[in-house]
Amino acid sequence: MEKKQIWKNYRLPITLLLAIALGSIIGAVYGEKATVLKPFGDIFINMMFTAVVPLVFVSVASAVGNMANMKRLRNIIGNMFLVFVITGIIAALIIITVVKIAPPAAGVNLSMETGTELEKLNFGEQVVKALTVGDFNLLLSKSNMLPLIVFSIIFGICVSALGPAGAPVAKLLESLSKVFMKFIDILMLYAPIGLGAYFANLVGEFGPQLLGAYAKAMAIYYPLCFLYFFIAFPIYGYVAAGKEGAKRLMKHILPPGITAFATGSSIATMPVNLEAAKKIGIPSDISEIVLPIGATMHMDGTVFSSILKISFLFGIFGQPFAGASTYLTAIAVSVMGGVVMSGVPGGGLIGEMLIVNLYGFPPEAFPIIATIGFLVDPPATMINAAGDTVASMVVARLVEGKDWLKKAVS
Repeated sequence: MEKKQIWKNYRLPITLLLAIALGSIIGAVYGEKATVLKPFGDIFINMMFTAVVPLVFVSVASAVGNMANMKRLRNIIGNMFLVFVITGIIAALIIITVVKIAPPAAGVNLSMETGTELEKLNFGEQVVKALTVGDFNLLLSKSNMLPLIVFSIIFGICVSALGPAGAPVAKLLESLSKVFMKFIDILMLYAPIGLGAYFANLVGEFGPQLLGAYAKAMAIYYPLCFLYFFIAFPIYGYVAAGKEGAKRLMKHILPPGITAFATGSSIATMPVNLEAAKKIGIPSDISEIVLPIGATMHMDGTVFSSILKISFLFGIFGQPFAGASTYLTAIAVSVMGGVVMSGVPGGGLIGEMLIVNLYGFPPEAFPIIATIGFLVDPPATMINAAGDTVASMVVARLVEGKDWLKKAVS
């Protein structure tokens, strides 16, 4: 039963990785002859980009438009999002330091044409161009993902603010979101063929050096996640409730971490997280709010992987991952991916497309970093899910005061 459950949870990434591996072998064996498969990969990429604009709008607007029931929980929710953002920024700073010390794609250079580098703009221009466009029709382009997200969030807020009058629109957006996610599900049936063909062409054209870059990226990511689990988590526990907090956290956090690593699902880990929170002594009204929301909106592991993907693309396209504006943008994108985009259906897909478009990389870069997403999923989910219990401890500290654990235990 455990083997069947593992296969059920990881069937898609396993299938895609096998297809990518087969395509890479074909590319390595046949070399440039494998480029004949390129059209099959391009079909998949084009279809994904065709769907992304309506998917972003209806998913984000629907998620925001249906959040009206959280108003009565303002205190807990406000502190919760504060903790989510702060831990996300800390995770971003850690991974930026790591990839600067050990660049994941050093020595690899793909000669694909890239767009205008965002870092060449001054900071003010970068903010304006990143967040807004000059005309509505420009929102209907995959090249303006972040302005589309901003527009969608504001639209969703307006729907929510109308209350009952906005309910039909909220329901319509929710239905449309499900429709487009089903569209993606159907499209993913072709993904093994599309990604297999794409990597056959990629390896055939650029050689096996790309595979070595993936191995190096994983050699960076996996140890980092385990170090974060066993070093950063106890520190957060200490901040939340002193030595006793750190001790109780590490005593009960392993079951959620192992469950998340094995299942690849923060949602599936939630019952184990709730039990761990109860044993630690976190007030139930806090844990029962933070953990369900955190299962979809607290993703420090996603922050790690987002910046890994960004630095990876900079490396393989021969661009220096450097400069204050580049770092600030990377932090903003990764935290948005970890706190905001992960809370909507298809958030990982949207986040990867946002990275490609925001930095001006060609569309062919999308499957390159999407593959990293498949490879890092187990440890990323471990950090994401177990981190929800950690976050609920810190929220308890902010809401209940510094002696919250003593009161709970007594």
